[in-house]
Amino acid sequence: MKQIPLPIGVEAARSFDNFLAGTNDQAIEHLRSLGPQSAPAYLWGASGSGKTHLLRATAQHFDDQGLRVGWFSAADAPPWQHDDAWSLIVFDDCDQFDPDQQHAAFALFVEAVGAGVPVVSAGRLPPVDLPLREDLRTRIGWGHVFALEPLREPEVRAALRREADRRGVFLSDDVMDYLLTRFARDLKHLMAQLDRLDEFSLANKRAITVPLLKQMLSEEQT
Repeated sequence: MKQIPLPIGVEAARSFDNFLAGTNDQAIEHLRSLGPQSAPAYLWGASGSGKTHLLRATAQHFDDQGLRVGWFSAADAPPWQHDDAWSLIVFDDCDQFDPDQQHAAFALFVEAVGAGVPVVSAGRLPPVDLPLREDLRTRIGWGHVFALEPLREPEVRAALRREADRRGVFLSDDVMDYLLTRFARDLKHLMAQLDRLDEFSLANKRAITVPLLKQMLSEEQT
């Protein structure tokens, strides 16, 4: 009989301090410096490049100062109501906004700029290629734009090792090699695999090894 695992690994708060910058130091430095009247900032890059992490780190940075943040993503259905108490507005996955969300985002953007509230957005495409209405697309792109570069393999390994250490599990080099050769190397995907592997390890009361990883994958396919 397998043990039913408790909910695992409460996700660590996403902050600037626990983001592996790689070559993205300039974006972090800029986001740390945001304040009233700052121009809009836009982050773009492939899935797993750290866009949402940096958006959440920016929101946390404001929250730590006792400031309120309005957060909107493609998963949030309009209407989106402006709040005069916000000191930052965030748009995540804006490349996926539907027409109603684009209309709502544009209205919030105008309100924010008029009130001197910075807007930070993120998407998978550079501003010029965003499939958005022209007035919103140009506003997103007229400020500071940062292309996030994916982590190199040593940095990905360091990130996986750090997360495993945070969970109190040992991730051997063999397991790491297997993960990196069998799965997409973007950090978001690899962290999801680590989630599944940690849970499977707890359920089977076995240490994380390559045979255990192979067993997990085999059982998922049946």
